Amino acid sequence: MIKTWKHKGLQQLFMTGNPKGVLSDKKDVERIRQRLYVIDNADTLDEIAAFSQYKFHPLTGNRKGTYSVTVRANWRITFEFKDGDAYILDLEDYH
Repeated sequence: MIKTWKHKGLQQLFMTGNPKGVLSDKKDVERIRQRLYVIDNADTLDEIAAFSQYKFHPLTGNRKGTYSVTVRANWRITFEFKDGDAYILDLEDYH
């Protein structure tokens, strides 16, 4: 279950369905919705990794403990995951 948010636009999209504040392309918004649904319903990281098209991977270096799924190009949803819950969800281009 998603517990905390860093990106207010992601939170608004998830809670109300309003896409203002996230990527403007309708396909991107739908990709974000799908990924948020999977993250919210996952009990383990393996459940997220099962969606190979999401290119799920852990970050390294000073981002160790943070995970990433691809939305498009360089845009990623990043989050921390502990005991079946996701924290600090963000939408970012960290490349």
